[in-house]
Amino acid sequence: MWLLESFAHINDALGLNMKATVLTRDPVAFARKAPHLTARADLSFVSGDVRTFVFPEGCFDYVIHAATEASAKLNEEAPQEMLDAIIGGTRRVLEFAAQCGVKKLLLTSSGAVYGKQPSAITHISEDYAGAPDPLLPGSAYGEGKRVSEHMCATHARQFGYEVKIARCFAFVGPHLPLDTHFAIGNFIRDAMADNAIRIASDGSAIRSYLYASDLAVWLWTLLFVAPTGLAYNVGSGSDLKIADLAEKISAVMGSRSVVYIASKPSSGAIVARYVPSIAKASGDLSLKVLVTLEAAIVKTAGWHGSENPPAASTT
Repeated sequence: MWLLESFAHINDALGLNMKATVLTRDPVAFARKAPHLTARADLSFVSGDVRTFVFPEGCFDYVIHAATEASAKLNEEAPQEMLDAIIGGTRRVLEFAAQCGVKKLLLTSSGAVYGKQPSAITHISEDYAGAPDPLLPGSAYGEGKRVSEHMCATHARQFGYEVKIARCFAFVGPHLPLDTHFAIGNFIRDAMADNAIRIASDGSAIRSYLYASDLAVWLWTLLFVAPTGLAYNVGSGSDLKIADLAEKISAVMGSRSVVYIASKPSSGAIVARYVPSIAKASGDLSLKVLVTLEAAIVKTAGWHGSENPPAASTT
């Protein structure tokens, strides 16, 4: 959604006369969700599954492969389906890339490719050679993304186009669901209603969150500017504990929500971290975090709190 919102904004503001074709599983449902986008002449929509879609006619200079299942439930209960969606989808996209004359392709991968982040590494960098445990069914998402990266790298080398890989971490902003497995979304939902914020763990896990407009800026920059064949972490380096995140959300929103933590941290327990190093993106591409977490929380809550949420602001 944020790529489409920013595409529309940039096209209007700069008069670039760009056109984009968007694959969607359900064009009717998408039209209900975003009629301001489906009504635009510079966006066309085709129906299909990423694993089997019919190739649209014409040449396409740029391809963004961002189609994936982002369901923790599916990853745990049907890992084979998760793998098929990721790997089968990537295979089909690459077949299309070879046919359509693509110049540059962007794959949205994930920080999950690193596997479990060692507690001694506060911010994980792109040269870390760890990986998910292949014997765990819950590793399907991370393993699928690892294979997709390899598929894209080898395919681009064979067919002579540029490939850019974005290893995405955690994000917040308009369009983030408030009722799924995303902790920050659930916390914002509860704070908006002044309900108790309940953490089903000891609250010691450490995360970081990038606002969605920064995400869009980073992804477009990777597509157009990044060197080919390289992966870049996409996220925020400002880390905090989940318990502190809940308290921050309640305070920033002026909520009466009380934070309840299910258990106390065990002595000597390893703290779970999921935080990127963004030194490479900053050094190579001059990318920065422009929106603070506090502002991101307020913007997200404000958008969801609107009776008729507008197009997400790109500022």
